[in-house]
Amino acid sequence: MINAFNTERWAALICIGAGGILCVGLLLEFAMGLKPCPLCMMQRVWFALTGIVALAGLAHNPRWGIYPLVSALCATVGGGFALRQLWLQSLPADQVPSCGPDLAYMIDAFPLSDLLVAMTSGTGDCAAVHDVIPVMSIAGWALLGFTLLLFASVMQLRQSLK
Repeated sequence: MINAFNTERWAALICIGAGGILCVGLLLEFAMGLKPCPLCMMQRVWFALTGIVALAGLAHNPRWGIYPLVSALCATVGGGFALRQLWLQSLPADQVPSCGPDLAYMIDAFPLSDLLVAMTSGTGDCAAVHDVIPVMSIAGWALLGFTLLLFASVMQLRQSLK
């Protein structure tokens, strides 16, 4: 069944998957009241970029290998941010970095360089474990989502090389 997918279907699957994951993130934020930490926001950016690149490939030429390659790169970088958050969550309480101000305040008051450092390295807020969805934390589910998007991107790349 996997071999029956052509490049267009893989690209559409990436778009739908990334969009669905972003919708779940918005649902957790607005319906369940969970504030996203800086690493969560970076993961959202990389989910969006993965889907946007696949959508651009669909609009232009999904058989051109650069789109699944860049989409795979976006999923890999996003997976790195999810791994960073999982690592922060595994630290003992005395080794967790200090919590910074919330993201909205940082955007208003901090210079861009400090904001980027906080968003890429995380703060103490990122070490909080929210296991709203059973079995693992939200960062674990995000890593699984990035892994699935990476798999779909690699499969699209394989199909485009045929």
